[in-house]
Amino acid sequence: MAIYHLHVKVIGRKAGSSAVAAAAYRSGSRLRDERFGRDQDFSGKRGVVHSEVMLPENAPETWGDRERLWNNVEAHEIRKDAQLAREVEFALPRELSEAQGIELARDFVRGEFVGLGMIADLNVHWDRGEDGMPKPHAHVMLTMRAVDENGFGRKMREWNRTEMVERWRERWAEIANERLAELDIDARIDHRSLEAQGIALEPQSQIGAPAKRIEVRGIPGEGGEADRAEMHREIAHDNGARIIADPNIGLDAITQQQSTFTRRDLAKFAHRHSDGLDQFKEVLGAMQGAPDLIDLGKDRRGEDRFTTRGMIEAEQRLHRAAERMTERERHEVRDDEREAAVARAEARGLVMSSEQAEALAHVTDGRDLSVVVGHAGTGKSAMLGVAREAWEAAGFEVRGVALSGIAAENLESGSGITSRTIASLEHAWEQGRDLLQSSDVLVIDEAGMVGTRQLERVLSHALEAGAKVVLVGDPQQLQAIEAGAAFRSIHERHGGAEIGEVRRQREDWQRHATRDLATGKMGHALEAYRAHGMVHEAESRDQARGDLIDHWDRDRQSSPDRSRIILTHTNDEVRILNEAARERMRAAGDLGDEVEVTVERGARNFASGDRVMFLQNERGLGVKNGTLGTIEQVSAQSIAVQTDDGRSVRFDLKDYNRFDHGYAATIHKAQGMTVDRVHVLATPGMDAHSTYVALSRHRDEVGLHYGRDDFANADRLTRALSRDRAKDMASDYERADPLQSYAERRGITFGDRVTEIVRKIMPEKLRDIFDGLRPSADVAGLHIGQRPERATPERESSDPAADRRGAKVPARNVAPDPEADARRVRTRALVRHARAVDAIFAARETSGRASSEQVIELQKARQAFEEVRPFGSHDAEAAYKKNPELAREAANGRVNRAIRALQLETELRIDPARRAENFVERWRKLDQTSQRLYQAGDLSGYKAARSAMGDMAKSLERDPQLESILANRKRELGIAFESGRKLGQELAFAHGIELGRGRGLGI
Repeated sequence: MAIYHLHVKVIGRKAGSSAVAAAAYRSGSRLRDERFGRDQDFSGKRGVVHSEVMLPENAPETWGDRERLWNNVEAHEIRKDAQLAREVEFALPRELSEAQGIELARDFVRGEFVGLGMIADLNVHWDRGEDGMPKPHAHVMLTMRAVDENGFGRKMREWNRTEMVERWRERWAEIANERLAELDIDARIDHRSLEAQGIALEPQSQIGAPAKRIEVRGIPGEGGEADRAEMHREIAHDNGARIIADPNIGLDAITQQQSTFTRRDLAKFAHRHSDGLDQFKEVLGAMQGAPDLIDLGKDRRGEDRFTTRGMIEAEQRLHRAAERMTERERHEVRDDEREAAVARAEARGLVMSSEQAEALAHVTDGRDLSVVVGHAGTGKSAMLGVAREAWEAAGFEVRGVALSGIAAENLESGSGITSRTIASLEHAWEQGRDLLQSSDVLVIDEAGMVGTRQLERVLSHALEAGAKVVLVGDPQQLQAIEAGAAFRSIHERHGGAEIGEVRRQREDWQRHATRDLATGKMGHALEAYRAHGMVHEAESRDQARGDLIDHWDRDRQSSPDRSRIILTHTNDEVRILNEAARERMRAAGDLGDEVEVTVERGARNFASGDRVMFLQNERGLGVKNGTLGTIEQVSAQSIAVQTDDGRSVRFDLKDYNRFDHGYAATIHKAQGMTVDRVHVLATPGMDAHSTYVALSRHRDEVGLHYGRDDFANADRLTRALSRDRAKDMASDYERADPLQSYAERRGITFGDRVTEIVRKIMPEKLRDIFDGLRPSADVAGLHIGQRPERATPERESSDPAADRRGAKVPARNVAPDPEADARRVRTRALVRHARAVDAIFAARETSGRASSEQVIELQKARQAFEEVRPFGSHDAEAAYKKNPELAREAANGRVNRAIRALQLETELRIDPARRAENFVERWRKLDQTSQRLYQAGDLSGYKAARSAMGDMAKSLERDPQLESILANRKRELGIAFESGRKLGQELAFAHGIELGRGRGLGI
């Protein structure tokens, strides 16, 4: 996978640095340093493939000379601790050629720095590592003062804001990903921190060959503060050691955005997170030999495909939740309530098609999970609006979510369902707010864009709460950003209503073309548009842009009351098309007085009459990322915009500046949009999914423009726009099935039958292990894992949802539900037990031991939990040992993650053979790893691996069933002879290790 690195720092005299020396080193040149009176000569430096000074408007042309520029900077700054320059260093995707990488770096620097008024000294390095792999990156030295024809002005303090750095990080990821897609390169980068992505690796830089330590010559970064190249190697080595010790860390990172992967993906990842050829082989070998790596067999292209046990388990949880929800029917709407809603819609002029009526009947038939698949423009939102009225009449509360803010806005405007993003809803759940209840109906629009893990979390929460979920979308439109194709998979397994009759387009032939796009018949759709004069070929992309703007301009002047949008694939093209459209508006006298404004993306001119697009959700203004509008008034301080839904929004630019011109937009922002006319510029990065979205947004007309320098002829255009990039699921492969849980292999699901399963499978003697702590001598021997700080809750257990949202009048037609009552009892027992565990965690952290009262409460909480869920306390404590944070969350009423972890522990417990297999595989891997680390002289890594083995051996003292099964596998565990000891002690003795203390609760 492509790598992400962007680092910002300041070059200053405080560290003894010289701007001239820094520029000479980065450009690999010889520059005269006037302040020191000597030459800074790095002309022998290799790997510099491009060097240029990029000037903003009004900057003196003489500053295009690097030596003069940085000597003038040095002369202008008189303080002994002056900040001389800002440096931005970023990694270029190694999948690009040198020419492509240079072009990408220039585009980024021009748009993000020079466009703001900075002078940028850009140097692209194309170094190679010891293994011969390219490590391309760019260094950009930036001036820190305003410039004009007279020279330097004031220091631009706003360029120092943290928000600017975050913007640059995000924009680099956007621009690089757009270019990779345009070049048809299947690689992406992610600007978020590894921690934010849930990856347990330390972020690392990606730079060239280690630089010499030249602190005495005033080069920042390579000397005084620590050699950056050496730092990179240290971080890479540490990350490699982590992966070797626990290869699941690497596998988890790979599956953040893809459910399955190839050997090449593994090799790229191993190269990124290793130092040198030897460690690269170890990292790759560790991941290839990891017990959790699952070989799925060949894909359609004949490549070996892999996934992880964790990915399969996430998919299993998703499908278990979906299955249980489809089996429950507790949200039925009476016929008279549905018919009344339909009658009200008809009175407003909405006459539903037979397919829409069938979909309405499907989503209101009572089942807790409904799925609606509809092609673009089939009236899904209109149907949901009628369903909303019927649900509300039946006493249900209807809520809507979507992945993006604009999709949520479109759902709300099209159906009247109050909507928000999924991310904001999940954040509220984490805070214990806005939890679902049994009387809720949650509509998830554009569900095909939601990744597997996120959709699983939402469905699991809804299942536990007893709420209804309606999934609405089209699996052929834009794909999920995160891993998986959950919506498509659920529809294939459980079916649903399908709406194929397109209603958005007014002409029959266009509706047929949209159906062709939805069913993969790209050639038929393009031929239909070509036959009606809506596909326009030009000699070049430049000419195609011009033709598109000509059509757009004629269209807006002949039909000013019609809505329209220009769509293309990349933000770079959006910017160019926006500027061209504005020029036509200005030439026609349709814009007011120009006002120069610095917005998030740089300096822009705005005027009354300008179209704008908002680029960030802002609840206070009532706008979303993607909201469109027209400027009513604009000044240097404030702006007033009339949004397309008729609202007037006024704000100060110092409070909100995340907007841009809105004549053109990316196709990604257009999913869910409907306008009268659409003008599309095709570029090579498009595929079947983006083309389907782009060519289905219109009611009246669409024009597709392309240049022959991008697509040599019509056949090339069709082939490129037909590329299927649909994401897959691990469960799409037959070989994923044998790895399903013990219960699933036997056709068993969890929930009501879990008690029956554990009573049949687990021997009664196992319960004796969980008798737990006694309030006497055992108290002092508690072994408690560390936990985050928190205040111990004071109030007794109750229904967490009711605590946070208050009592709610149940829907009048919801009958008493024994299952829901039993679930609430189990939840209260889980919360009480979690509070007891968490109190002991806190006591261990503060005083080193638990009090007698806390031990007694734990015993009582265990007993109460066992009464409503046999082995519930055991499974919960197993989960808390692995992640103490879960106990804190559950103690505060946020039980969803704890419940999922508890269920996984139950699966492991009821399948002892699987637990034994996992134990043997992990033990052997740790043993091999420890030996390699010892031979390599890595004593800290060796000790960590041996400590983990000690913990595993110690754990057998608390698991006699597993110990019994493993007694027949001693040879595999490295035990050559009988010693008469228990198995855990035999393991420790045979391998010469100390038994770990564990992280248990003393049981």
